[in-house]
Amino acid sequence: MKFDKGHGYESLALNIVIQAAKDYRKALKKLRKDPEDYDAIVSRDDCEQFFRSAWCETITSVDPEILMKKLQREEGYDGI
Repeated sequence: MKFDKGHGYESLALNIVIQAAKDYRKALKKLRKDPEDYDAIVSRDDCEQFFRSAWCETITSVDPEILMKKLQREEGYDGI
C-alpha cells in the first residue's frame, strides 16, 4: 500500500478501501475452504459492515453491494 503525499486524504481513503477489499478476499478464501472458520466469519462480517457504513460511503463512491459481489465472484465464494 502506497500513500501518495500529493493527494492527501483521497489517497488515504482509497488505501483504506483497498485494504478492506484485501481483508475481505482473504476471509472469503478461508471460508471457501472451511465455512465454519470463526475468525474468517468475523472478518467477513466486519468487512461487510465497513463497506455498508456511512463512513465508507463518505470516503468512496463505490457501490458496496457491487463491490462485495465482484470480490465474491473473484474468490469463487458462494456464501455457503
